[in-house]
This record gives sequence, structure tokens and C-alpha cells, in this order.
Amino acid sequence: MACLGLVAGCTRAVQITEPTPDPRAADVCAQFTAALPGELPTVGERREVTPTSDLTAAYGDPAVGVRCGVPDPAALGSTSTLVTVDGIDWFAEELTAGWRMTTVELVANVEITVASEQGPAPSVASDLAPTITATVPAGP
Repeated sequence: MACLGLVAGCTRAVQITEPTPDPRAADVCAQFTAALPGELPTVGERREVTPTSDLTAAYGDPAVGVRCGVPDPAALGSTSTLVTVDGIDWFAEELTAGWRMTTVELVANVEITVASEQGPAPSVASDLAPTITATVPAGP
């Protein structure tokens, strides 16, 4: 069973590559992931991730991956179109079987990877918006 390349079998822990942010972003990300809810309304319950990290989370089946402290997307440029969801700007990239959305202009970028089966990525972004707003300040 394919699970957007994030899962080692959909009933096991979700494998998510841990980002390597600078120390300030890592501290912000630890606060962000600690504040994440146990369930997102649009995709389901929080899942165990491997390796265990203060920088990653996952929800639902197929898994929605959440990473905090990722670099700016390589395709992001000064003329890129952004999607604003609940006051947060995101850069969206279409993948083979879903979407990757990354916040911009925050102290720590939050990235979500959403499988097509989970529905529109902006719905997941909206689920995460209150936690991002409460824990991740605007950046330079």
C-alpha cells in the first residue's frame, strides 16, 4: 500500500526526514510540535513518527507529514505565487500524488505533505493555522 512515501506500512510509525534548522528555529519548532493537537479535523489522529523528533509530526492515513524548520523551497522566488490560508502565506508545490505546502516569512518554515486522497492541502493548512499563529513568529 502506498502512503505518499512517508510511511513504512500504513499501520506503522510514519517515517519523516528530520530537518536541520538553526538553533532559534529549532526552539520555535519544539514549541510548535509540542502544541500540535491530537487530531486534525480534516485528516484524523496524530500518528507516531520515526525517528522521534521535536521537528516532525504526522496525521491520518494516508499520512500527512508535518515538518518544522525546513529551508525555503528551491522553487520559491520573488515572483512566486503564494496561497494565503487563515492569514498565513504558503508556497504550494504539486507532487506526483499530492501537494507540499511550505510557510514563508516565519522564523521557522512549516512544511506539510498531503496525499491526494486526503483532500485539498489548504484544508490541512487551515487546521494547523491556530498552532502556527500561536507558536511561530514572523521572521526576517
